[in-house]
Amino acid sequence: MTSYIVDPDNCNSMDEVRAGVDATDLDLIEILERRFGYMRAAARIKSSKSDIRDEERKRRVILSAVNAAKLRGMPEERIAALWDALVETSIAYEFEIWEDLRSES
Repeated sequence: MTSYIVDPDNCNSMDEVRAGVDATDLDLIEILERRFGYMRAAARIKSSKSDIRDEERKRRVILSAVNAAKLRGMPEERIAALWDALVETSIAYEFEIWEDLRSES
């Protein structure tokens, strides 16, 4: 396996592809850690459980991701599905944290 990351367009072996995917996955985890931190902040800040689910905000977040994907030539439908899952997971996590914070009081 290679010890360096090769740009996807320059990969010539599956070892290079796998090393790139593995490094990218670690980057994604770091980014998701930050995103989930914002979900914890939202749960702490929101005073009402009913404030957690905001369908209009969800729609805007997904649309923004789809538009960014479109500009990059990425598959819009797949990004929409991925972002829908990400947002729903984030909402579920925020509900859990909101409940945990209120049960500690």
